[in-house]
Amino acid sequence: MFRTLTINLNKCRHFNNADSFNKYIRSLSEIAPPQSKAIQPVKLVNAMEDKSNFFLPNNQRFVELDSSQAFNNLTNKEKLYAHYLSKAAWNGGLIVLLQTSPESPKIFSLLHRIFLGEPLDKLKDSALKAGVSEDDFKAFLIYAGGLFANSGNYKGFGDTKFIPNLSKEAFELIVKSSKAYEDDNTHMTKLWQKVQNAIYSLTPRLTSLGLANKGVTTYFSSNCTEEDSNLVNDWMKTKRIEAYICRTFKTTADDGLPLYTIHLASVESSPKPPLTMEKEKYKNAYFQVTRGDYAALLKLANENLAKAMEYAANDNERNMLKHYINSFREGDLNEHKEGSRFWIKDKGPIIETYQGFIETYRDPSGQRGEFEGFVAMVNKEMSKKFGTLVDGAERFIKLLPWGQDLEKDTFLRPDFTSLDVLTFSGSGIPAGINIPNYDEIRQNEGFKNVSLGNVIPAAYKESVIPFLSEEDKKLLEKYRVASFEVQVGLHELLGHGSGKLLRQNADGTFNFDKEKVKNPLTGKQIESWYTEGETYDSKFTTLGSAFEECRAEAVGLYLSLEPEILKIFGYEGQEAQDVTYVNWLSLMWNGTAKATEMYQPSTKTWLQAHARARFVLLRLLQLEGDGLLTVSEPRPGHELLLTLDRHRLATDGKRIIGEFLVKLQTLKATGDSVAAEQLFDRYSRLDEPWSRWRDIVMLHKQPRNIFVQPNTSLKGEEVELIRYPASAEGMVASWVERFPSSTIDDVLEQLADTDSKYFAELESLTAA
Repeated sequence: MFRTLTINLNKCRHFNNADSFNKYIRSLSEIAPPQSKAIQPVKLVNAMEDKSNFFLPNNQRFVELDSSQAFNNLTNKEKLYAHYLSKAAWNGGLIVLLQTSPESPKIFSLLHRIFLGEPLDKLKDSALKAGVSEDDFKAFLIYAGGLFANSGNYKGFGDTKFIPNLSKEAFELIVKSSKAYEDDNTHMTKLWQKVQNAIYSLTPRLTSLGLANKGVTTYFSSNCTEEDSNLVNDWMKTKRIEAYICRTFKTTADDGLPLYTIHLASVESSPKPPLTMEKEKYKNAYFQVTRGDYAALLKLANENLAKAMEYAANDNERNMLKHYINSFREGDLNEHKEGSRFWIKDKGPIIETYQGFIETYRDPSGQRGEFEGFVAMVNKEMSKKFGTLVDGAERFIKLLPWGQDLEKDTFLRPDFTSLDVLTFSGSGIPAGINIPNYDEIRQNEGFKNVSLGNVIPAAYKESVIPFLSEEDKKLLEKYRVASFEVQVGLHELLGHGSGKLLRQNADGTFNFDKEKVKNPLTGKQIESWYTEGETYDSKFTTLGSAFEECRAEAVGLYLSLEPEILKIFGYEGQEAQDVTYVNWLSLMWNGTAKATEMYQPSTKTWLQAHARARFVLLRLLQLEGDGLLTVSEPRPGHELLLTLDRHRLATDGKRIIGEFLVKLQTLKATGDSVAAEQLFDRYSRLDEPWSRWRDIVMLHKQPRNIFVQPNTSLKGEEVELIRYPASAEGMVASWVERFPSSTIDDVLEQLADTDSKYFAELESLTAA
């Protein structure tokens, strides 16, 4: 998806396989994330050791995600449908707190209880009287806004921890001067004592998300290593269990062997074979499958999905919701797949929604889905352009360089609409989506592409652009939104939506002619493929998201050179050439100026799939382009300069990207993850001078915009849209009105307490 663009325009994988459109056009998100005033670097520092890199600064920008025009055009029935879908999405979205870190649910509870207790102006007055400064109180609100926006204390884009930009002592003064503390001293004291060290700790393992000593994850218990993850993956393959809706907890059986519990997300917690499985032995360890994870939150989501069904426009929507409810209640992934099938059939709805455990970016093994739910309304003008792109898709796919043998036998014409987002719950908002992510549905039945139209312009507000010439800056400022809309369309529809997986069926037959089809890279017969029960995610695991995002981004670059495609979006002649150039330039700029922020030198790992994908494409053109793309250091230690020869894009640029696309698609189609890892490693290593240049990038680092989303409110039988100021205060107000009772805090604390035994190892680190 294009998950990169925003504050997280973050999440674009294919809701096909992209930290995504499936995996959200979410991916394009980062193409040029918004920034505030540039900070003039004074000295070079080790950015990863600089504590300030973990703050959300006091100049953090908040922007409104405005969907008022589209919402006001809805009928009252449509508004009611959107209202209950939104409530379901927000309740389900709280699951992400539990999927982010052990402390996130309790930090949310602490902050939410404080803001529920009294108006912000009274809280501020009390805090200032207690000795808190204006700047510290502002930093407190910004930290809260960041936690609400990211659904936890790790960034939805980049997976790095953020801490308050005020001292622990000042934070405590605010807590203890609040009405919530006055009303329930015992509980608030207990909450604060429980989370204070976790909020502030920058012990190396706690600074980013990851498995074992590489970071924090709640998809596995904290005692799980990569070896444990691989063993669990092997066992699940033998049972043909996909990991989207589960977490894994490792304990010790009575005989001393490891016991891995695969815990399914569901309302129901009782055993129900074959969904649940009794303990069995495999490779000197025990495995069992239970259910009931996140039960209380899924119950709330289901109650609102059931109410939304009463206002659905057709049987496809009703059946979709029915199966989502069944899936969340029972812990049955197949039910969610059935719901997805009805979702695909619901062509061109006025209200679009998709909810569930979708994107696998943040699972260290790349297979477990983060909950997200979106509700949006159609933008007819832009949707018409995307419809024209779909009309020509079969013709455009033939322009891709890997040939028909590695392409789907039949193009499954998808729905492709531009939507104005009303609600997007999860760890961040993408620019687009390509879903569902389930291989068997995408390959054989179809998918949908969604461009989130009101997200893209909001993401670029007040943006600053370092490392470019003045001429390129002006072009980027003029055409960045236009070029991004083109890239989103190509990335999602013709990137994630293209390409075949070569597979051996259960009966031993193949979905390709094994005797005739040749591997384009070797000229020999195909020697590897997917077997029954294997998926792209299960084979490519941790590499999968970055590899697929790179493939989709490269398709966007390659096809944006076609004048016919630019004409669909309304650009011809010199303007079309400018849009194409800016498309390439902005992606390469992201690879230079933004991507390396998401690289962690201490562990030599990439923290975000889209960032790694863009850096790979940048390095590809830099290494293979013979001057096509250059990066220099005009002010040593302070500035970089990216240059791209626009006159060679249609020749050398197209050739280089085309040859790379053949490699990417061949390796994906044949399931050759080993060769894929070798290919990616070559182009994504931060060798000199890039390891040094990363420090320069960090000196120019700017905070990503935080979206302030609206709420809907039911007044009798009428639904009203409630908008909020684009500020930290507006962000806080939106969450207080979204959850006007502390009951939700009780639920989150109880769920966190239930999980705490699996993360005791992490808790011991917070004191460090």
